Parts: sequence; C-alpha cells; structure tokens
Amino acid sequence: MLDYGLDMSSVEHDLALPDLVAEGDELDALVSAQTDWTEPTPAAGWTIAHQIAHLASADANVLIAIRTPDAFDAVLKQAAAAGSQYADLDAAAGAATPRSALLEQWRTGRTEVAAALRDIPLDHGFPWYGSQLTAALMVPLRLMETWAHGQDIFDALGVSRRPTGRLHHVASLGVMGRALSFYAAQLPVPEEPFRVELTGPDGRPWAWGPEDAMQRIQGSALDFCLRVTQRRSRAETDLTAVGQDAQKWLDIARVFL
Repeated sequence: MLDYGLDMSSVEHDLALPDLVAEGDELDALVSAQTDWTEPTPAAGWTIAHQIAHLASADANVLIAIRTPDAFDAVLKQAAAAGSQYADLDAAAGAATPRSALLEQWRTGRTEVAAALRDIPLDHGFPWYGSQLTAALMVPLRLMETWAHGQDIFDALGVSRRPTGRLHHVASLGVMGRALSFYAAQLPVPEEPFRVELTGPDGRPWAWGPEDAMQRIQGSALDFCLRVTQRRSRAETDLTAVGQDAQKWLDIARVFL
C-alpha cells in the first residue's frame, strides 16, 4: 500500500518542494534569533528545543527510509518499544543537545531531505510508519509538520505569523485525510461526499469536493489548517459546518498519518 491509499494526483510537486524549503527557512529565521530554547510551548512538556529536536529526528528518519530502507525496521522497533511515549522521549533526547549543535543538525537534515525527495522518482516507494510512502506525499507531510510545530513556537514566543499560500498543502492533506479522522475516532467513515470551501490568505477561494455536496465545511484556510493539525480547538476557529457528518468531522479533525 502506497501513500496510505490517498490520491496524490493533485499535488503539484514542483511547487510543494520549494514551499517545503521556504517553510523551514521561515522557522529557522525565528528560532535562530532566539538564544533561549528552554521556553515552553503549547505542547505539554515541550520547549522550543523539543520542537526543533522532533523535526530534526523526523528528517533523520526520512533519510534512513529513503537511503537505507532495510534499516528502517530498527526505527519501527524503537517506536513500538516506546509506545505512546515515543515522540516525547525522542524529543527530550534531542532537546538535551546544545542549542548550536541542534540547530546545525536540523539545518543539515532538512537540506538533505529536500535534496533526497527531489532526486527520487515521485512514485518510488519507501517504508514509513504503517505503510509505504512516496515523495509525492512525503513532501507535503514534511511541510505540514514543519508548519504545525512551527506554530507551537510562534505561539510560545507571542509572535504574529503571516499566513502564506503554502497553507494550501496543509489544507489539501486535511481534506484528503478526512477518513483518518473518523478512523482514529473509531467511527465509521461517511460515504456521502463532502464540500470544503476555504478562503486563502490572499482572499481567493480554495475548494474541494462536488459543489452540490450536502456535507459542507466553510471558513478561512488558516483556521482549517490550525484545526486539522490540532493547534486550535473548533471553538477557536471561524469554521462552520453543514450536515451531521461535517459537524462531527470538525470535532474530531486531524491530519497526522
């Protein structure tokens, strides 16, 4: 099974890869100007250092999966052994690294990930957690995770963040991952089609799904992305839903695969 069964035909890889690089560069500009990475973030127990360590670790695992796929079994076994504490323990270990070394590790890793994802065929499969992935999905996934954990850091520092068109990749993942939200909540996946209508940062409309769908989500692209990455509660957004299944989706929305 490749890409978790998601249809990646609409992903514009030539745009997604530069956007991934830009997302990392924007966050780099913020954190590199901060001398104190012990500032707590909204994620319980995670400081700025934990957030960057998590991104750096994920990048390292992407490189293992692409370059030495057989060795990725060891990553999976380590994750299975730690269970639900895996992310916390991994981030804590990385956060213990001196700030300068961790920053350099993250910079080097994300540069190598971008190069690796650029150089392999879009449909080339490599192992990941629970499935096989391709570059077509991994690029927007890395962008989404960089944006989401970056949001935690922006929030921690009280810095206003200007939304950009890069959110389209995050929103697309949110739409494509609707079934995941219901699956994770142990609820049956609705068979009825959905319509998602969002307003992009430049005021232009973004839309997915048939225009006559009875289940509908509307609102700003920023709020939709904040919701599906679980950075904001539904009540903290301007999102509206029409239809029982659409209402439930906003309650349980997630995009983590």
